[in-house]
Order: sequence, then structure tokens, then C-alpha cells
Amino acid sequence: CSFGVHRWYGCGRGAAGLTGVLDDCLCDIESIDDFNTFKIFPKIQKLQERDYFRYYKVNLKRPCPFWADDGHCSIKDCHVEPCPESKIPVGIKAGSSNKYSKAANNSKELEDCEQANKLGAVNSTLSNQSKEAFIDWARYDDSQDHFCELDDERSPDAQYVDLLLNPERYTGYKGPSAWRVWNSIYEENCFKPRSVYRPLNPLAPSRGESFYTWLEGLCLEKRVFYKLISGLHASINLHLCANYLLEETWGKPRWGPNMKEFTRRFDPIETKGEGPRRLKNLYFLYLIELRALSKVAPYFERSVVDLYTGNGHEDAESKALLLEIFRDTKSFRMHFDEKSMFAGDKKGAKSLKEEFRLHFKNISRIMDCVGCDKCRLWGKLQTQGLGTALKILFSEKEIQNLPENSPSKGFQLTRQEIVALVNAFGRLSTSIKELQNFKVLLQQTR
Repeated sequence: CSFGVHRWYGCGRGAAGLTGVLDDCLCDIESIDDFNTFKIFPKIQKLQERDYFRYYKVNLKRPCPFWADDGHCSIKDCHVEPCPESKIPVGIKAGSSNKYSKAANNSKELEDCEQANKLGAVNSTLSNQSKEAFIDWARYDDSQDHFCELDDERSPDAQYVDLLLNPERYTGYKGPSAWRVWNSIYEENCFKPRSVYRPLNPLAPSRGESFYTWLEGLCLEKRVFYKLISGLHASINLHLCANYLLEETWGKPRWGPNMKEFTRRFDPIETKGEGPRRLKNLYFLYLIELRALSKVAPYFERSVVDLYTGNGHEDAESKALLLEIFRDTKSFRMHFDEKSMFAGDKKGAKSLKEEFRLHFKNISRIMDCVGCDKCRLWGKLQTQGLGTALKILFSEKEIQNLPENSPSKGFQLTRQEIVALVNAFGRLSTSIKELQNFKVLLQQTR
């Protein structure tokens, strides 16, 4: 794939100085940088701090479905501290009975979490009409074409995690276990034949089909798939470089940007030109998720949908801030055009879309093979966020036809999907902001 022109700030050094136009969309990096810095980043940071978005329910004990478990990382920074039930807002604990709060708000039983949990998807205090609606929603959710393998929230192993108290950062988790996860993702799930070797692969022979010659020959959909995974990988690596354990004195850790680690992963010379390509794919992924946010706005703009935690004032503020972010996403003038995807003959397009979905779903299952709990937490969340974005992009007609004043039996988002969508995009927004910080640091060291 041609990844567009690129130039470098300064004397040809530093991947953080990446500029230029992205391929497969008409957008330049400078426009994304400005839009993210001044419009998106400050607001998405505030939104992630609100109760509705900071608590994520996840099962970190699901066994790896593909190979024998390596055993969990024993490094202390790999540990995830689950949130005590007493800390979770009452409206969140009530679960799926509050998918649509306008109906559920009428239930005084929400104050009693035990009762709410027993009721599950159907709250006995609701009207018969609302009961039938909840049953329909649950049935639809069960049959939904998800792009991700979803955790069973009812499992005793599923726990709430406070994302603010368990930030994504460098944990020391590396080596064969981590390598096997990413290798499995790239080698078995990115439509790549085994005869084509990824760049910088030490096992690659000196001859054979060039990776980028192969990538250029792919259809748009499969090329996009690879770029999404590469962009996600680049974003995660950026988080680790930006939030690195620099030193620990008397048990007091100091976290911050690690220039050496950033250079090792992204510098054009150190990576033989791969670093800039990875960062281009990060920007491409940002555009995909940005497009999804702009498309899903009508779902949340309806009065029947609320971000319910039980605190009416905070819930109203959270929704107002979310809608403000949606307005910003709509104002962006260089969106990716997803209509160019799966646009061939109906039978072939449907088959390709299903193949696309199953490959991505498989990647979400591989996240259960990550040996570090903190890495697994953020890997699962960001994968689910991207899967939710894809679900949105492929459901445009359903979203446009949503009824205004009543729950829909069509397109639905669970709270877990909403939390993953916002936090995953927040991570991408942070990555691009951190990239600007590294650019400044690189210029200071010239």
C-alpha cells in the first residue's frame, strides 16, 4: 500500500515530525493534529473521568482459546485492582435493566442493587409494555452481529475496574509471550499468506514477495483491516513509551516519556522506515473511529437514551458533554468515506464483510491470551472499542431509522460497548497528543 508522502521536521530525524497526506482517505496529518489538540482531546479527557465511562466490567480470567496459558505476569505493574461493589454507582450496577433509563428511572427498586441484579434484563417494577421491550432488546443483543467476542457480564469472574486507577502504561511485560500474541494477530488474522513476511521479521528470507507489494495488491477492505490493526499496535506502543517507569526511589515510581524507547519503536532509521508507516496507520485508525462517533450521534441525541448512573445532575452533564463531542466530530471536514467499502456486487460484498467481521472477532479472542492483566484489560477495551466503531459504520441505515421517543428493536449499544467506544477513542486522542509531545522533546534534543 502507498502510505502517502512524508517529510520530517528538523534534520531528517524523528518520527514525531510526521506530516503529509494519508492514503485511502483525503486527509492530512496536520489537520488531524490541530483538530485533536484544540477540539477533541480536552473534552474526551473530561468525559472519561465521569462515572459512566470510568467503570468497565471485564473478565480477566477467561482462558486463552488458542494455546496453553503461559501463566500470568508476576510483575507488580501488571496487576489490575478491581473496584469494590460498594464504589460502583447504583445505576451502573443495575445493569441491563437500565439500558434505557427513561423507563428504568421509574423503578424505585434501583436503590436496592441486590434486587436489581436478580431481576437481570427485566425489571419487575416496569409496565408489561416495557417488559416486552426489554425482552426484545435482550433477544436482539443475543443475535447481534458483533465484531468482538463479548465478555459475559453475569460471569462471577467479571469484575468492575476503575480505569482511572488502572492507567495504561509500560508494565515490563515483553518477550515470547507478548510476541506470540501480536504474531498470531498479524500472521493468522490479517489476510496475509505465509509466503509474505512482515518487515523487520528476523525469520524473513532475503528473497520473496515484498510485503508492501502484496499489501498494494489487496482490495481496499483488506488493506484497511491491516492498517487498523497496525494503527492499534502503534497506539498501544505510544502509550507505553509516553507512560514509562523512569525510576523508582524508595518505593515511589516516576512515570514519564521515554525517548529511547520511542526512538527504538518509531524512528525511521532505527526501524528501517517502518516507524513512519506505523504512525500513519495510527492516524488512519483515528479517522475511522472519529467517523464512527459522527455516525452514531443520532442514537444518543434521542431523549429516550441517557447515560444512567443514578446521579441525575451528573448524568445530564455527561450526556451534554458527549453530544458536544459529537457536534465537533461532525464539524470535521475530511472524514473517511466508509461507503467505498463493501461496495461491489451484493453477494461478494456480503461474503467479504462477514470474513472481515470474523477475522476481527478472532483478534478480540486473542486478547484473552495476553499474560499481563493490565495489558489484557486495555487490549480488550481498545479492541472492543474498535469493534463497536466498525459495528456503527456498518449500521448506518439502522441508526438513521431509529425511532425518536421509544426504544428500538434495531440498532443497540450496550453500556460496555459505549464505555469501550469512548475510552478507545480517548486512547487514540491521547496517542496523537503524546506524539506532539515527543516532537517537542526531539526538537529540544537536537
